[in-house]
Amino acid sequence: MPPLVRQFRDFFVSLKLTVVLLALSIVLIFWATLAQVQLGIWGVQEKFFHAFFVLGKIPGTEVPVPVFPGGYFLGGLLLVNLIAAHVYRFRLEWKKAGIQLTHLGLILLLLGELLTSLLQVESSMRIEEGATQHYSESYRSNELAILDTTNPAFNEVVAIPEAVLSDGGAIQHPKLPFQVRIRDYYPNAALQMREQTGAITPALATAGIGPRIAVTPLRLTYKQDERNAPAAHLEFAGPEGSLGTWLVSPVLSAPQTFAYAGRTWEIALRFKRYYHPFRITLLDFAHDRYPGTEIPKNFSSRIRLQTDDARQDREVLIYMNNPLRHAGLTFYQASFERGDKVSILQVVRNPGWVLPYVSCLLMGLGLLLQFGLHLAGFVRKRTTTT
Repeated sequence: MPPLVRQFRDFFVSLKLTVVLLALSIVLIFWATLAQVQLGIWGVQEKFFHAFFVLGKIPGTEVPVPVFPGGYFLGGLLLVNLIAAHVYRFRLEWKKAGIQLTHLGLILLLLGELLTSLLQVESSMRIEEGATQHYSESYRSNELAILDTTNPAFNEVVAIPEAVLSDGGAIQHPKLPFQVRIRDYYPNAALQMREQTGAITPALATAGIGPRIAVTPLRLTYKQDERNAPAAHLEFAGPEGSLGTWLVSPVLSAPQTFAYAGRTWEIALRFKRYYHPFRITLLDFAHDRYPGTEIPKNFSSRIRLQTDDARQDREVLIYMNNPLRHAGLTFYQASFERGDKVSILQVVRNPGWVLPYVSCLLMGLGLLLQFGLHLAGFVRKRTTTT
């Protein structure tokens, strides 16, 4: 084996590398725990764990520079280190079976975290008693929805991701007879009526409710109990010229409408929707309290699940620690609103959800097996000496 290849191999199978990576991981976790006070859970995940490097900024500038290895870097290198060590150092022996099972469980745990960070999608479903819902909404992502509502039987929807708005420029979708020009975009903003703010500068919006509203840009928030409220001024233009400029934001609950090319259009910047091939009807929501107090005891939603292919039509009770699993999704009882009449379900799609359970089982079995083998050897040795 060439010396360079041997050095490369020795580096990745080194126990010293394992110790260094674990030490750096401890520092990363400690740092992220302190930063969670300002950034919240989502911000910490993005900045520290779902990144190859923790980025800082050069003092006095906005130039990002790597200052510490992130979760992807440390976890990926630790995964390579474990696999390489097993390939080159460990042999399939009964006496080492416990260690190998434990390491296999750790490898699966790292792979499960990687799959979760890349593929997991979380959203929420808000349902009033007696109402039916067939989509859930993202907590953090938004989309520009342009609906053709001319046909009373259905709406034709064009959904444009928020990232496209942040890039600026113009959008020409083949299903739209007009062009969408992004005049400005704010990832987080506060909206107020102009007469309340005393604004004297003319409004950028010329149509809809926008001319009456002042937009104030805000810093992005990553706190778990807060949401960013983006805003954008969009100009719609046909071949004959401008159709007007609208202000859109999730804060504006009512969609804005206009007519063009003999059709009626609706526009709204809303939380991103995930449509599902089934419908959920909230039959009853219960909020149980401990007798004589207002302390919550249990939340539960009795729902009716109906699939679009009519193969399933059943009632399910969702309550704390008893979620519904269906079509690769898990529905948890999360919260409620408006005097126990509105239930909020957390909807999670996580293809790798079973891996942490399998990995913990393997690590537990591995540790028990290794301890058992050592205990049996110790007892055998004591028996022989006596």
